[in-house]
Amino acid sequence: MANLKELRIRINSVKTTKQITSAMKMVAAAKLRKAQQAILQLRPYAEKIHHLLESVVANAYDPIESDFFVERPIKNVLLIAITSNRGLCGAFNSNVEKKIVSMVNEYKKDGISVENLKFIAYGKKGADALNRRGYNLIEKNTEVFDNLTYEYATKISEDIKERYLNKEFDKVEIVYNSFKNAATQEIVKEQFLPLVQDDSNFSSTGDYLYEPDFEKVLEKLIPEALTMQIYKALLDSSASEQGARMTAMHKATDNATELIHDLNLIYNKARQAAITTEIIEIVSGAEALKG
Repeated sequence: MANLKELRIRINSVKTTKQITSAMKMVAAAKLRKAQQAILQLRPYAEKIHHLLESVVANAYDPIESDFFVERPIKNVLLIAITSNRGLCGAFNSNVEKKIVSMVNEYKKDGISVENLKFIAYGKKGADALNRRGYNLIEKNTEVFDNLTYEYATKISEDIKERYLNKEFDKVEIVYNSFKNAATQEIVKEQFLPLVQDDSNFSSTGDYLYEPDFEKVLEKLIPEALTMQIYKALLDSSASEQGARMTAMHKATDNATELIHDLNLIYNKARQAAITTEIIEIVSGAEALKG
């Protein structure tokens, strides 16, 4: 039978763990409300900007000459991984890592070596995973979620656009968790650059008047759409992280409660057995004295 002292120590230890996981759950829930509100308010605008760009491009009179639409032969690829700085959020970070590994394998099948794949990690956990696998991590940013603003997203977008225009990369893709609800996050892979000129979903609806001209409108729309894509991905990931952490801590708290119940049963059985043994020894001693 288990030692009573050891059982008491373990029960107290699990109770302490339960208090920690319960507190972390409440903190994550509070952060989730703010992050969820931010992404839900942004999505309609982000979708409208994306739809507007697609519509303008589809109804262009002449072929678009912007470098952002030029599909170059793919030699160098940039993969952007958005994760969190902290763990204890279930499979939130590992899902991004698995998706990245899957993409790397696909590129290798297409004849692109690992040496030609570059990585940028937003979040410490993603950076650690990429370094652990020996991938070419060219940039690590662990401060982005401390200052998650549109201005910060603009700086990120401008930096990536400049590198793309300088032909440092021929293709840029983003991998992150898209927020569905507190318990559900969907891993997403999005192409950032080059922009896809797909007019299959649009038909010409008549003449468009551009002020001051088509090139100026497109010049304004493209940076806005790209920045919005980055900003939306970061907000999605932030909300997903808090939802995943709240769910993970909720499960951990429930598991701790169940474990405490089981340990108490074992402790009570051990205590009863010890008491029974003592009674038997006392009775046996009394009988021996009578004899």
